[in-house]
Amino acid sequence: MFSRLPMSESTGNYSDHIKWLRKALDTADAVVVGAGAGLSTSAGFTYTGERFERYFSDFADKYGFRDMYSGGFYPFSEPREFWAYWSRYIFINRYMDAPKPVYDDLLTLVKGKDYFVITTNVDHCFLKTGFDENRLFYTQGDYGLFQCSEPCRQETYNNADCIFTMIQAQGYTVGGDGTLFLPQGNVPGMAVSSGLIPRCPHCGRPMTMNLRADDKFVEDEGWHRAAERYENFLHTRENKRILFLELGVGYNTPAIIKYPFWRMTAENPRAMYACINYGEAVCPTEIAERSVCIDADIGEVVSALLDEADCPDGL
Repeated sequence: MFSRLPMSESTGNYSDHIKWLRKALDTADAVVVGAGAGLSTSAGFTYTGERFERYFSDFADKYGFRDMYSGGFYPFSEPREFWAYWSRYIFINRYMDAPKPVYDDLLTLVKGKDYFVITTNVDHCFLKTGFDENRLFYTQGDYGLFQCSEPCRQETYNNADCIFTMIQAQGYTVGGDGTLFLPQGNVPGMAVSSGLIPRCPHCGRPMTMNLRADDKFVEDEGWHRAAERYENFLHTRENKRILFLELGVGYNTPAIIKYPFWRMTAENPRAMYACINYGEAVCPTEIAERSVCIDADIGEVVSALLDEADCPDGL
């Protein structure tokens, strides 16, 4: 539906965009944050380059893939090797802090406001940073949870202890600051013992990550409670002055955040829409007069918003 509509792109003066968005934040009755992969990328959770080479150079040398994402889809023939790879992957992208303080700055930006966050990210950076758990909806899962691969029931299981054990079994040490490192001279193991491979406590089948990849994704009680809180937030504020703040959302799953944000902005004449995204900062012309699209790094924009003095004038 939206793909056929005329689109308005990021144009105009960057400073004016910041002032507009600062005013929108100051005057909004509620803020709905929609976050995609671009937000975590801005915070330093990159899947290529130095981070990949630091933690996966052994797998890259053996199998030839050059980024974490590709490695996640590699058909490892040995489960012990599969879990060596995925335990590292989960640890650095779920249990380590983001390298840059973008999430911290974003929390400062919305603190004290009536906000809710919906995200397709699975790294749980919002919760780790201090966002209110009751104002978060992780639609696509959580690296920190396992589920039965069948699944035999709609349950998820915290994987922290299991992941930490598998990491240590490969020779890694977790530093006092939560980062992962190898003692000098050590070479990481590329397989874990068979006894460490996680299995469902009910049926004994292998576990898998609680990530939405197919129709086997588990939506447990926590997922449904978060979905209900999100819908209730929108329903009880549908006629108010709402800012829909979209951060780093692409077109892989636009029906979760992007399209609903456009629709809800169009339906509510008091609503405002902001899109911050490198290369994909657009909105339908139908809502352009109540929107701002900023083609820039999210972290830089959030920092600029914090620096911008509040303006008493309305939009």
